[in-house]
Amino acid sequence: MTSFTVGSGARRIVSLTEEPTELLYLLGEEDRVVGITAYTERPPEAKRDKPVVSAFVGGSVERIRALEPDLVIGFSDVQADYARTLIHAGLPVLILNQRSLQDILDAMVIIGGVVGAAERARVLMEGYARRLEEAAERTAKRARRPRVYFEEWDDPMISCIRWVGELIELAGGENIFADRSLAAASKGRHVTVEDVRAANPEIILASWCGKPFDREAAEQRLGSDLDAFRAGRVHELPAEIILQPGPAALGDGLALLETLIGASPTG
Repeated sequence: MTSFTVGSGARRIVSLTEEPTELLYLLGEEDRVVGITAYTERPPEAKRDKPVVSAFVGGSVERIRALEPDLVIGFSDVQADYARTLIHAGLPVLILNQRSLQDILDAMVIIGGVVGAAERARVLMEGYARRLEEAAERTAKRARRPRVYFEEWDDPMISCIRWVGELIELAGGENIFADRSLAAASKGRHVTVEDVRAANPEIILASWCGKPFDREAAEQRLGSDLDAFRAGRVHELPAEIILQPGPAALGDGLALLETLIGASPTG
């Protein structure tokens, strides 16, 4: 007689981005992760224990195939060509494209469901949702919101993606390019020196994905007379906690933004 089995979700997962890896570790499902991206920083033991098989927009198809994954998980349209290559190689691929904080919460539950842990993922995300709501309550009590410019890249100048902009608002700041944060593609978030100078941010936050922030170069480019430079309120944030659309941004990313935005000016 022909028989079939029903499994408990993907058992050999390659993560092309960091947030699925961190989530699976938080859920106690780290044994299902068999390969990771070179940009994985969280949790630190992942980079120690799991083989690196990709960058962000490319990697070794053969190394990935050799791991015999039953699922490859990636993020965003930026990985579309890479995902297409993997699909043509016969590999199963799941690409999520979370942009807002709500998208992140939903995406993490989807990934939990992929490994049969949707309920545990939902409970975990409920905890993060409460943190976001509590931050909103704290912000509602603020007398005013400082103007914040978040720079994701310097050339061309790119302002923050939607979830970062939402975190800035929850942390008590005013995202000076809130309308552009809603753009689906990074081109829609391009800004100019003139745009930034016209808004005269009181705080400048930066996380250049892939390279260190150069404060001196930024000051020369934007002008030392901006309120943020005059007050000494220019800060670099680790990419792994603010540009990772997963647990890191919802937890440590929000906490750091609240600290930086809520601090008293030094100048």
